[in-house]
Order: sequence, then structure tokens, then C-alpha cells
Amino acid sequence: MHSVQGCRLSLADTSAKWLNTTSTAWISFGKQGNISCNATQGASDVLSIDKVDFLKLQNGSDIRGVAIAGVEGEPVNLTELVAEAIATAFAAWLLNKKKADGLRRLRISVGHDSRISAHKLQNAITHGITAAGHDVLQFGLASTPAMFNSTLTEDAINHCPADGGIMITASHLPYNRNGFKFFTSDGGLNKTDIKDILERASKVYEESAHCGKQEQTGVVTHVDYMSIYASDLVQAVRKSAGNKEKPLEGLHIVVDAGNGAGGFFVVCVYSYLFCSSMIFQSRFLCCAFYTFSQLVDKSIEYFSQFSHAIL
Repeated sequence: MHSVQGCRLSLADTSAKWLNTTSTAWISFGKQGNISCNATQGASDVLSIDKVDFLKLQNGSDIRGVAIAGVEGEPVNLTELVAEAIATAFAAWLLNKKKADGLRRLRISVGHDSRISAHKLQNAITHGITAAGHDVLQFGLASTPAMFNSTLTEDAINHCPADGGIMITASHLPYNRNGFKFFTSDGGLNKTDIKDILERASKVYEESAHCGKQEQTGVVTHVDYMSIYASDLVQAVRKSAGNKEKPLEGLHIVVDAGNGAGGFFVVCVYSYLFCSSMIFQSRFLCCAFYTFSQLVDKSIEYFSQFSHAIL
């Protein structure tokens, strides 16, 4: 458990000093953020891809699709190649939004919830961004608000603020689905932005069929951002409560995170705001990545545990 630092929800007081593990990959990239084919290609280098209607992946201001097989009548349409194309397109869109020239190197944060398709999509998105010549901050398991906040946090040691953020999630949808939410320091993207990105992604996807394996120049940095974010939340609550060290002392709160990413609140936030003897009831991530197999337990025994904790 990291010690609580100064509040940086939107402005840094101090810089965190958590260790970052950095790996570097080398890529070539087009000035507009599109993958360029600059390698000599043989027949075996050309990708075989299926036709994809990218606009059907739009769900309002989000992107949603089927990420894993297993449900009859729901073919996979959010593949790793599709995710790569979307990530490359987002980088190009972001570059254009910031009115930067093609040589500007962006820094994009990537986080995910606890769905079983999270890791493969995170890797695909990372490749798509670095293939466009930009850097990635991998946060791992994260919450959606944290991804937006990463575009505001002033913390040079942890490479923040990010120019943009991508949250891999499908919210309440079934286990076979997944999707993406996008953020800049102005907030979440709107429907027009998502349509623009998907149209760009469609072109990137088609072009990738004629390209061989791409080299990479983007840098991937693993950042423990959720510890930073949780620390900031603790400071924000204390400040709002009149700078009390344990503003929630005496309250009885039960948390059943249902294997969701929000369970970090129990250990990383609530535990600092209660007295040390406070007992928590939580089922935060009983399994590493879940298929929604552990929904609300309606048994008498389970609700008895809840009652005992709050009475």
C-alpha cells in the first residue's frame, strides 16, 4: 500500500515516486498518424482481414462490440486488428484536435476493467498507438473516471498528464462484449467524434491488409496510476470534510464490488478514511478476470453477513 500523497485530481501538490517499468519498441509511422508501408513485402507478409462495418461499432459516444466467441448469433466483430485500427485512428484524431504537426509525439493512457477480453484488447490498442509513432501509458486494471483524470493530473515522474485516454470497458453488457471510451482534458468524446474516429479506423484497417509487419517506435510505460488516483481521492474527501483524518469514522459501509474494477475503493480509499478497526465486506475481484458468473448472492447467509456488518 502506497502512502497517501498530496491531492492531484486536477493540480499536483507533490509528485509520486512509484517505479515505472518501461519497455521500448521501434516503429515507423506516417505524419498523419497512419501506418506507413515501408518494408519489402512478400506474399506471406500481407494480412488477410475480414470486411468490417466500423460504424456499426458505434454506441452513442462509445464503441461497443463482441470481443469473444461463445454466444450463439453474436459473431466477434471487435477483433484485435479492429482494435489496433481504432487506436491508430484515435491517435490521428487527437493529433488533429491538438493542431499539432505530424512529428508531435502524443502520450495516451490505456486502462481496462476486469473483463476476460481486456488483456488482448489492451495489447492491440497499445500496438495501434505505438505503430502510429506515439507513446502509451499502460494503467492495467482501472476505473473509467481515473482514465479521464489522467489527462488532468500533473505528475511528470509518472508521465502525466496524458494527451488522451482510452478505457477498455463495456459497462453492464454481457461478458462477451467489450468496447472503448475515449477522453481528452476536455472530457469524453461526443457522437460526432466517435463517428470520425471510426471512419478513420476503417481506412486504416483497409490499408493494413496491404502492409507487412510494422516496426515500432512508440514507448510503452507501465504506471501504477490507480494508487495515485486513490491517494488523490482520499485527500479530496478529507479536504471536503474539513481536513479530518478519518471523516467516515463511525459509519458502517458494506461493499460488494461484484468482481468489478471499482473495488479498489475498499482498500485504497475507504481504509484510509475509517478507523483501523473498521470491518469491510467485499468480494473485489474474486477471480482475476470475470465472466459475470458471480452476480448478486441472494442467499440468506450472504445477506446475514451484510446485516452483521452494519448493525
